[in-house]
Amino acid sequence: MNRIKDYEVLKDDIVKWLSDYYWMYSIKGFVVGVSGGIDSAVVSTLCAETGLPTYVMTMPLHSKEANTELSEAHAYGLVEKYPNVTMVNVDLTRTYDTFMTWVDDTFTGNELANANTKSRLRMVSLYQVAGSVGGIVVGTGNKVEDYGIGFYTKYGDGGVDIAPIADLYKTEVWELGEFLGVDERICDAPPTDGLWDDGRKDEDQIGASYAELEEAMEYNTGPAVEILEKFNRQNNHKMQPIPTFKL
Repeated sequence: MNRIKDYEVLKDDIVKWLSDYYWMYSIKGFVVGVSGGIDSAVVSTLCAETGLPTYVMTMPLHSKEANTELSEAHAYGLVEKYPNVTMVNVDLTRTYDTFMTWVDDTFTGNELANANTKSRLRMVSLYQVAGSVGGIVVGTGNKVEDYGIGFYTKYGDGGVDIAPIADLYKTEVWELGEFLGVDERICDAPPTDGLWDDGRKDEDQIGASYAELEEAMEYNTGPAVEILEKFNRQNNHKMQPIPTFKL
């Protein structure tokens, strides 16, 4: 991808867009979940750059130690650099474990359902903070995930109020992250949703790299065209408005 010529201009445009939205709707704060990945690192940094109240939330939930360390290091770094940033830590491990003991064993054997429950518990936590401070939840999905393959949890990480990087391809998010000075460890880390006990990466789940998916989305060429079409067809219900019976 080579759509963006100047990342400083892009940064300024997104920061202004966020600020305009904030003042237009009398919002009291941006709430962002940080995972240790590049998408949430970029979004939280952009929110911090507005100078407006920003709450960055770390929400470990049976998380790999490396992911927890990266998310906390990023959050602490933002707090040190930006006086408008507040860090909130909510460890959801015990909450998830308790919830799963309440659910009949008949309904706990599906790994994907369990992974999605983790994402939805994080969404609930984000909205608890947002509701308490009069803020909004800021999405961290990129263009491939949100509009290409639907690689997110409905009413989980897909449950947001505003989406500042959803028109950026993943490679563009990486490049923007480098421009913003995001920790190299985050920029270099293989993308993962952090929802699986075995630590599987995005590419393991999808079967293609983000660069290959971007080529398929932008030009309808490359080795990932069939994979893109399969995921888009499979997850299209998440990307469309909820069907409504009309009188």
